[in-house]
Amino acid sequence: MQGAGAERKTQIVVVGGGAAGLELVRKLGARYGRKHHDIILIERNRTHIWKPLLHEVAAGSLDANLDEVGYRNHCHRWRYRYFFGSLASIDRDKREVIVAPLLDEDGTELMGAHAIRYDYLVLAIGSVTNDFGTPGVREHCLFLDSRAQADRFRQRLLNHCLRVSRRMSTDPVSDAHVRITIVGGGATGVELAAELFNAAAALRHYGLEVFDESRLEVSLVEAGPRILPALPERLAQAAHDELEALGVRVHTGVKVTEAVGGALVTSEGERIEGDLQIWAAGVKGADLLANIGGLETTRNNQLVVRPTLQTSRDDRIFAMGDCSFYLPEGAERPIPPRAQAAHQMAATVFVNLNALMTGRPLRPFVYHDHGSLVSLSRFSTVGSLMGNLIGGKMAIEGRLARFVYTSLYRMHLFAVHGWPRALVLIVIGQVNSVIRPRLKLH
Repeated sequence: MQGAGAERKTQIVVVGGGAAGLELVRKLGARYGRKHHDIILIERNRTHIWKPLLHEVAAGSLDANLDEVGYRNHCHRWRYRYFFGSLASIDRDKREVIVAPLLDEDGTELMGAHAIRYDYLVLAIGSVTNDFGTPGVREHCLFLDSRAQADRFRQRLLNHCLRVSRRMSTDPVSDAHVRITIVGGGATGVELAAELFNAAAALRHYGLEVFDESRLEVSLVEAGPRILPALPERLAQAAHDELEALGVRVHTGVKVTEAVGGALVTSEGERIEGDLQIWAAGVKGADLLANIGGLETTRNNQLVVRPTLQTSRDDRIFAMGDCSFYLPEGAERPIPPRAQAAHQMAATVFVNLNALMTGRPLRPFVYHDHGSLVSLSRFSTVGSLMGNLIGGKMAIEGRLARFVYTSLYRMHLFAVHGWPRALVLIVIGQVNSVIRPRLKLH
């Protein structure tokens, strides 16, 4: 509470501590501090993990405890405030965000719903998996929207591997397999499929001596005519061939119409059996965004924004990242839900918040497509670079592609931590890759 006569600080509230939100509050905190401004981050998780890494967390190839960012430590370092909680609604007349009640694991209310005022509000709550209303998906499929979901998948994967290993120990001629079905041939589905074989190959070194990648059956199901539609067709085909060489059964042009216990049902009536079923077929905005605060949203619950990334109905509210919908003038498609787009949007929102507070003209957002990269674990990396400059025709593979792919995460570290700390973290990461176990098994 501010005392009588105290200066009323300009309060900037950012909802969502993903890559874009975390980068923005770091920049705002570094620029303004706490003397005349109050920078607040509202986030429903206590730690941040870069979303493109979740498939590695799910497979056990990455220990998220080593790569996660604790919001409380980060906010102290960069002079903003962190509130643990979830957005419930927005009162635009009062300029307040309503934070949902905070519950303990047993359902006990720790903190009731409360309001936080804002002078400027930025919504950056990311996206969730889109099941397109397919019957049974929510009940029978797993998702990779958060670290908790990735941890859940990893634990269930290990349990199934242990079951098969035990059966083989008692019956050496057993034909038991761990069957995994992945719906969605985009980057997440493709990278997870490859990472699973990398993890399975290492399990025999960690107590499951009779288990290896030959006991893994992975099916990748894509409704479109090919996997990785964001990549040039030649590279997508190269990735397709690499996956099949690993042992992945790639099904293209196959639409899933229902998920049931232990199987997916296709439009042709075929059943694709699986012990674990992962849905990674698309993204949408969270349901709570549908017409929140009277703001304009799409049917996929994305907030419609103008070129300045201000929401179409409120100059004081910005939206960025996957939860925003921006269709540039003359473009056929909106800005895609990619990490590079979120990073570029955070930079534009930072500039425009500064301009709005000082009465200067705002800058329109211009998306620069730097290409797409897909890592097939340690087996291969493919992609295209500098899409806007040369029409997306600079195809790269092999070591160069792997180097660039690794650099993307390092750029994320620089954006979130600043250069000095990021360099230290990169060195620590290299050391951990040598001394730490290859798999996280707990």
